[in-house]
Amino acid sequence: MDNFKVIIVEDVPLELKGTEGIFKNDITEAEIIGTAESEVAYWRLIKKQLPDLVLLDLGLGGSTTVGVEICRQTKELYPKVKVLIFTGEILNEKLWVDVLDAGADGICLKSGELLTRGDVASVMSGKRLVFNQPILEKIVERFKKSVNTQLMHQEAMINYEIDEYDERFLRHLALGYTKEQVTNLRGMPFGVKSLEKRQNELVQKLFHEGRGGAGVNATRLVVRALELRIIDIDNLYADED
Repeated sequence: MDNFKVIIVEDVPLELKGTEGIFKNDITEAEIIGTAESEVAYWRLIKKQLPDLVLLDLGLGGSTTVGVEICRQTKELYPKVKVLIFTGEILNEKLWVDVLDAGADGICLKSGELLTRGDVASVMSGKRLVFNQPILEKIVERFKKSVNTQLMHQEAMINYEIDEYDERFLRHLALGYTKEQVTNLRGMPFGVKSLEKRQNELVQKLFHEGRGGAGVNATRLVVRALELRIIDIDNLYADED
């Protein structure tokens, strides 16, 4: 790794001291040209001397959005400057998404292995989406959950013989559409009577273990479809009318 200049943005003195120690002991190629405890101090520093890397904490002065905006503006004004997030916001996943959208080159959480020489080297070599072990574990967990949900959906569609129109019908019922509104959807070639018949057939398919679906209304049918992963509560959307 070649020598490079870094600005550290951190408002907690003890954590700043620890971060400086990591660079001093493990990343000797780095020259810390300044540290900033606030947004104002940061912009004052970067205007004096441009770094190669900004190590940016997100929680500054009790605000998490300040860090995101620092990242966004830095990338807009100085696109060649690398921005590596080093944050204690270990539960705020929405914040991770926001800062990645703002152009961050990677995120390291302040837990577990903390910041490593490998993380910094990866960013400085031009690699995007650099994550340390704690955040990778969370990303992999979400990925596995997403894949398993998709597999359960595919299996349910096959096992219960659900076609495209069944899925669309159930999804729009879940969104509060009436049968009359569903018939007006583009590419839905059914009238209200046909949809009523289709609803009864779906009840028979999805409740065949019990009473043959007696007394099952549209709401209960939708709940059952959600339970079986035929429709996904996190992926409910309306088709174009």
